[in-house]
Amino acid sequence: MRLLLLITALVLTAGIPRVGLAKTPNIVFILADDLGYGELGCYGQEKIRTPNIDRLAKDGMRFLQHYTGAPVCAPARCTLMTGQHLGHAEIRTNRDSGNGRIYPGQFPITEQIVTIAEVLQDAGYATGAFGKWGLGPSNTTGSPIKQGFDRYFGYNCQRNAHSYFPPFLDSDEKEVLINKYPIPGHDRKPDGEVVADDYRAETYAPDLILQEAVKFLDKNKDNPFFLYCPFVEPHVAMQPPQEWIDKYPTEWDDQHGPYRGENGYLPHPRPRAAYAAMISDLDEHVGTILDQLDKHGLTENTVVIFTSDNGPTHGSRNPEFHVGGAACTFFNSNGGLKGYKGSCYEGGIRIPCLVRWPGQVAQGSENDFPSYFPDWFPTLAEIAGGKLPEQQILDGVSLVGLIQGNETQRSKPLIWNFNGYGGIVAVRDGDWKAIRRNINQKQAADWELYNLADDPAETNDLAKSHPDIVKRLELAFINDRTFEPDFPMKIYDER
Repeated sequence: MRLLLLITALVLTAGIPRVGLAKTPNIVFILADDLGYGELGCYGQEKIRTPNIDRLAKDGMRFLQHYTGAPVCAPARCTLMTGQHLGHAEIRTNRDSGNGRIYPGQFPITEQIVTIAEVLQDAGYATGAFGKWGLGPSNTTGSPIKQGFDRYFGYNCQRNAHSYFPPFLDSDEKEVLINKYPIPGHDRKPDGEVVADDYRAETYAPDLILQEAVKFLDKNKDNPFFLYCPFVEPHVAMQPPQEWIDKYPTEWDDQHGPYRGENGYLPHPRPRAAYAAMISDLDEHVGTILDQLDKHGLTENTVVIFTSDNGPTHGSRNPEFHVGGAACTFFNSNGGLKGYKGSCYEGGIRIPCLVRWPGQVAQGSENDFPSYFPDWFPTLAEIAGGKLPEQQILDGVSLVGLIQGNETQRSKPLIWNFNGYGGIVAVRDGDWKAIRRNINQKQAADWELYNLADDPAETNDLAKSHPDIVKRLELAFINDRTFEPDFPMKIYDER
């Protein structure tokens, strides 16, 4: 495999054209936050309106078996930016930087790691990121400005992103105050009327982030650009615009009444309508980006990728609601798959993914090739004619051939080495998927094994009847990971 990676790196280093285009294509990568596999109309959702995202599916390709690199925010973004799976990534679960601030930012990636933004920047692209970062505070090695982005605007710290009306947003490496009276992301209302306006302030952060993304697009329309939009919706707290809430039926919330904050984050009088509104507001923001491409005549020469950082949020104390009051059961947010965010079952890591590239990707097409976040690094590098870093382990394969309708293969399994939620290992090879939980607990769970072709909902554990397959997948995991002292994994790091 190392030989294959070396050959790939040498080919890209040589600057050989990948796709035979007359003009270098622009790249727009839109990343939703906690959007489930079943929450879009093009993936079977019947209650929530997502016409703009559905348009991407109509005009491009729908991925049926695409996976995040991790089941929570920061490590997923790390695998996306660095092209490494969790067995090699520098960030393997959510962890604050430890700088002592109220909004400390997350544990930073190092100066040595090469991001896809750096590769595209070196290839002549203008690079901008707008939304949630989560890979290191400003003025550290993990700052987006120090990791290949010419322009950054949004929430550097994931904790700050718990509120849609925060005190500030980060502009490059400075904080810009946006609300004189900000709304904290967590509160409870045990008694009395729950009023949505009590949890709103003057400036709605997602609108500002969108405005800055549009400015970047407008400014760089005449030259190749990489527009990375890790938008924050539909991550709770639920504070969507009222006009979207009013578009959904009041009967949805009559059954259980308001959400009072008992599962964390902020109360809301109409939680089901509010959750749908967050996704529709996200869809509207996607539509704004697509319309701007149309306005400048850039649609035909722009690759648009839309996906999510992990599955939908999980349940908590009150079974009537998921965390933050999210209505994930009501909307069948995981599309009938097992598990939610924080899990390496399919519902936690299988995510929607759409690619539109006029002239290269067939309209209304789909694929069921198992792919995941580490694949985007070599894919975007190939599209841009960029050079892969020679000293960095890359775990993905280029998907350019796949999205152009050609057969694609990979030479090793997909791997998750997740340190959060008790420690989870998952390995997928072909139709087989093995998973082991509670690795960092006193007693690790036994391996589970599923054949996803026959059992996509992971209901029939075949580990006892196929111990040879379990052993083979475990060995593949052991042989394709490195020790990361900041994120140790019990059992496997003590060997």
